[in-house]
Amino acid sequence: MAKNKTAYVCTDCGSEYSRWMGQCNDCKAWNTISEFRQAKAPARSGNFSGFAGATQAQVQTLDTIDLADLPRFSSGFLEFDRVLGGGIVPGSAILIGGEPGAGKSTLLLQTMCALSKSMSALYITGEESLQQVAMRANRLGLKADNLKLLSETSVENICHIAEKEQPKIIVIDSIQVMHMADIQSAPGSVSQVRETAAYLTRFAKQHHVAMILVGHVTKDGSLAGPKVLEHCIDCSIMLEGSTDSRYRTLRGNKNRFGAVNELGVFAMTGTGLKEVKNPSAIFLTRSEEQTAGSVVMVLWEGTRPLLVEIQALVDHSALGNPRRVAVGAEQNRLSMLLAILHRHGGLQMNDQDVFVNVVGGVKVTETSIDLALILALVSSFRDKALPQDLVVFGEVGLSGEIRPVPSGQERIYEAAKHGFKRAIVPYNNLPKQKIDGMEVIGVKKLSEAIEAV
Repeated sequence: MAKNKTAYVCTDCGSEYSRWMGQCNDCKAWNTISEFRQAKAPARSGNFSGFAGATQAQVQTLDTIDLADLPRFSSGFLEFDRVLGGGIVPGSAILIGGEPGAGKSTLLLQTMCALSKSMSALYITGEESLQQVAMRANRLGLKADNLKLLSETSVENICHIAEKEQPKIIVIDSIQVMHMADIQSAPGSVSQVRETAAYLTRFAKQHHVAMILVGHVTKDGSLAGPKVLEHCIDCSIMLEGSTDSRYRTLRGNKNRFGAVNELGVFAMTGTGLKEVKNPSAIFLTRSEEQTAGSVVMVLWEGTRPLLVEIQALVDHSALGNPRRVAVGAEQNRLSMLLAILHRHGGLQMNDQDVFVNVVGGVKVTETSIDLALILALVSSFRDKALPQDLVVFGEVGLSGEIRPVPSGQERIYEAAKHGFKRAIVPYNNLPKQKIDGMEVIGVKKLSEAIEAV
């Protein structure tokens, strides 16, 4: 009998220990180390060809590798292709996560039905029955004549069937319900998720099959399972969107074949997800009446600019400790900008409640929001509306200086394309050539930006 091996693994970073510990020494997280047992099994009889021992790898130089053998193919959605870096690469492993009800299965079913018209596609469902998948396809009005379905949770059986069918793309829905016979733990545990993901990824690379894995998320919004799951796959994508909003954002967190932090926007309709070709037009649905505390800024998401509206509300606080609420922006950055505004702008808001909102549910993490956020606070505090045709972006330093941001000229051209007539930008981001019909004001200090409005 083979002896079982006991190990203790951190679910956050994947570090292994010989005994249980309350805190992980690597990532310093508490109560994240769990026990699992793995049997030392002999070589699997149902192995697919190409595993260790089947063939011997050949050493090659980098310039002799032929890239023409792995051409990308489109998923059928331009927004999906943008997040993936231009399309799906054969032999890649893609992980898609999201909240329950975000539309992961809907998006992948639409994609697989479109791809099945031109290539062999296999959809593996482990959580739903085949009838449930067929009902969804019928409700969405999809033509699934050529799409192959399989209800299976055993990874060994899936790879064995895939060798016979030889599909070009496989969807696993989801990785948390898959299991291997050699792992003596329940599906969804640390060991099962890690080993099944590694097994499927190895199959995808050696057979040049595109593998899309669906992953669950925890209550804090991060991908469930060990951190090694995100390391072994090639592309990690999150489908975000609240249940009360019809719009969904597809954001890339990791991509070995393209740019990171690419953003794709979809709209949830009765017939499935529809891609939004011009997201800026959605986030700029402003009222015709000018209101104080509202300004438009230009984000840079991946490889394209995106216009969003920033709203701020400054009101007198009846509490001893005024509230600071930021929706779509960083809370700590709001507190820092209020201190900069007090020190270098001459405006004190210690007795004011401050509320900040990014319209449309967009989450802004880059520093180009600083200048727009400060001008929105000043506008609300003084109850004076900013011009409707004004766009603002720029980073604000602790000494009150306005720092440049990447791709400044592309942001200005995007604003001019949408009809904006004025722009307040960092001085070093001024365009080299004058833009027709648009006045661009370059500022070096925070006081200059406040005077300009």
